[in-house]
Amino acid sequence: MHKEKDIEDYYMSFTYLMGLLGGLALFLYGMQMMSTGLESAAGNKMKTILEKLTANRFVGVLMGALITAIIQSSSATTVMVVGFVNSGMMSLRQAVWIIMGANIGTTITGQLIALDVGELAPLIAFFGVAAMVFIKNEKVKYVGEIFAGLGILFIGMDMMGSAMKPLAESEAFVSLLTKFENPILGILAGTIFTAIIQSSSASVGILQALAGSGAIGLSSAVYVLFGQNIGTCITALLASVGTSRNAKRTTIIHIMFNVFGTIVFTILCLATPLTSLIEGITPGDAPKQIANLHTMFNIVTTILLLPVGTFLTKIATFILKDKNEDDGQARTYHLVDIKRIHTEKLGASIICMESIKKELMRMLDMAKDNVHNAFDVFAKRDEAKHMEIAKKEEYVDFLNKEISKYITSAITHESTKSGNQIFNSLYMICSNIERISDHAINIADYSNMIEEKKIVFSAQAREEMVELQRICDKLFMVLLEKGDDVIDWHEKIACMEQKMDDVTALYRNNMFTRIQEGVCTDEGSILFSEMLTDFERIGDHALNISNEMLNISMNER
Repeated sequence: MHKEKDIEDYYMSFTYLMGLLGGLALFLYGMQMMSTGLESAAGNKMKTILEKLTANRFVGVLMGALITAIIQSSSATTVMVVGFVNSGMMSLRQAVWIIMGANIGTTITGQLIALDVGELAPLIAFFGVAAMVFIKNEKVKYVGEIFAGLGILFIGMDMMGSAMKPLAESEAFVSLLTKFENPILGILAGTIFTAIIQSSSASVGILQALAGSGAIGLSSAVYVLFGQNIGTCITALLASVGTSRNAKRTTIIHIMFNVFGTIVFTILCLATPLTSLIEGITPGDAPKQIANLHTMFNIVTTILLLPVGTFLTKIATFILKDKNEDDGQARTYHLVDIKRIHTEKLGASIICMESIKKELMRMLDMAKDNVHNAFDVFAKRDEAKHMEIAKKEEYVDFLNKEISKYITSAITHESTKSGNQIFNSLYMICSNIERISDHAINIADYSNMIEEKKIVFSAQAREEMVELQRICDKLFMVLLEKGDDVIDWHEKIACMEQKMDDVTALYRNNMFTRIQEGVCTDEGSILFSEMLTDFERIGDHALNISNEMLNISMNER
């Protein structure tokens, strides 16, 4: 009889554990769906939205709160911000306001749980899925995905709550929870648990489920709640590995925010009757009490730190000082680990795109230097510059390979047509830059033949070489200084490319005249003709880059 009872108890425990894990899985999947829906709905406009709305600290906080309230995950928002700072899309100062807002926005989940909207969860999920399946409009589908995710999130929450109800009857479990009334143990437990599941919304939800079952009260939950706010920083911390100094500083600011709030509220709870006051607002409703304290924690901390937000950036900069990252090694500086940023979908595509653009501009700058120096090598046989060109060409080839691999990987995660087209354009830009550098090498290498054949060019030919170099310098100056008016910029590039075609034709005719007059040797004319061809091809590739940038601009609208 006892054996049968043990088997039954074991079966029931297993059932409750499966219910808990299944509910947590649905909760996290629901958040992922909401994040994906917002990503798809906002698309490439996310960058423009954030640029406009983060200039003012109050609007920045509101923006961070709104985004996080929609996707129910401050971790996802913070990871997005880390990626934006790393790619140069957002300044460290702007990131502060978004992070503060994200901490406020994440409290919405707890408030919704406390309101017990879980009864409506199946209906919310149904309408969301119906919009995804039956409505053809893409924007409506994406909004439907957000609502479907919300419904699934609360279905998972209900499953976790049901699985935890028997725990309230376990004396051993209740005794364990009472130990969390110790501030150090409570904060440590909340930090570790949230760090493991990487979602403060989920960990707070589980805490509310425990409270709803009667297993834990506010006095035991309060310090666990504070620790959960610190634990949520682990996701952003992981996302910052291998990123720029400013991206790492963003994570430091996030940690400082939550540690400061935890210290302040721990002192308040120990020195004042704050816990009793919160309990008095909604007596007998522990989940609501937890939600209210969670909201108060983040709002009050934001109010306290909002006036000194810029000072936080100075502290983060002091903690993580600047260092010279240019160690002479061939590597990428801006490309974020795709696997890491795609664990949190929000903003991942635009982060990838902006990271690629940064590296492409660095690659183009190297190609520009190579072209300029190549003409000097051709005309003056400058061996030191020849070696410098060869070194940079190796770096350009390395970047071409790494950026191409990065784009190939990033495009597999892209779900929108416009996003795919942007990645295709970026790939083409990368290829064209590499070809420009190849032509620079060609021009420089002609110096070897000049040395071997003892070729001497006429004064007119040397003047034409100087003019070709000047035209290329001007071309790259315009190419690297793309403004907001992409169409006007593209037209300038097109005009310059046409001028390069005209100059090539003119100088080739001049060369034939010099041959007829006996001023130019056969070997010299061949080399000069080859150089003109490379010059013309450089213009062609520059126009190709401009065309692709125009395509990108059109797809970003």
